[in-house]
Amino acid sequence: MDGIINYFSSLNPAVFASQLPGNIAQGIIWGLMALGVFITYKLLNFADLTVDGSFATGGAVTAILLINGVPIWPATLIALAAGILAGLVTGFLHTVLGIPDILAGILTQIALYSINLNIMGKANLPISYRNYTLILSGSNIGRAIIVGLSFAVVVIGLMYWYFGTEQGSTIRSTGSNPAMSKAQGININAAKVIALALSNGLVALSGSLFAQYQGFSDINMGRGAIVIGLAAVIIGAVIGEAIFRKRANFIIKLTFVIVGGILYYISMGIVLWLKMPTDDTKLFTAVIVAVFLAFPYLKNKSKNSFKRVAKENKKTLNREEKADA
Repeated sequence: MDGIINYFSSLNPAVFASQLPGNIAQGIIWGLMALGVFITYKLLNFADLTVDGSFATGGAVTAILLINGVPIWPATLIALAAGILAGLVTGFLHTVLGIPDILAGILTQIALYSINLNIMGKANLPISYRNYTLILSGSNIGRAIIVGLSFAVVVIGLMYWYFGTEQGSTIRSTGSNPAMSKAQGININAAKVIALALSNGLVALSGSLFAQYQGFSDINMGRGAIVIGLAAVIIGAVIGEAIFRKRANFIIKLTFVIVGGILYYISMGIVLWLKMPTDDTKLFTAVIVAVFLAFPYLKNKSKNSFKRVAKENKKTLNREEKADA
């Protein structure tokens, strides 16, 4: 009992409050990455595991270009282009060579590990704000949040516009019903390649911003990115549906992907504030994702079971009324 009392007394809310802005800033950056995952997972219905590699590619390309004297904005745009290229490779493996989606993503991810290592020349490259002009930095959390939100607004606006165009609609149609889309004359392979390129371009952009935020690019910085991206997408979808229900249109869904990223990192901040073992963070991540993945299914199952019981009770009542008559 004394141990429990000592444990809770050691938790300082002020410490958590001081760490909260940093959690929000990181959540926004990873939320941008989750928008890329949203394209493949939600719109295309494609299990793309490339993102673990393309996220690190964004950081690696940005770091090596900065070190070689390239200004930050061109370096960031080139990092985005590198991510697009990675997505094109996955698309080529899947559509041209007929490799299943999961395996195509895994192959590109594995290849990117060596490519990223060759780009940087070593496992870690520092890009401190003291030596380079960066778009955002962890040394100024307030500015990082504002810049991150600005990127989020621009990206969400562009995605909302693009997926309302004819080409964007073909991607959504391909993910929804590929057989019907093909019957309607849509080139579903082209749609898949474009979606994968856009997705990994966003992921690499997020990786570039995250490398700037933390002040270095690391070969393992993208490890587990797909899980974090899925967590943000699922958490955002559940929260958005709970608030807006059937009124949740496309732009609201995109916005709540960013919200999901923020909530995920806040939950990770709570876990660390509670002094849980840092070695178990991946376990906590898996539990969080599993809970939010299961929630919609269990909710629908519960609704359906109640409806079924109510329907059966109504039938029984009608039979009893007829028998009495």
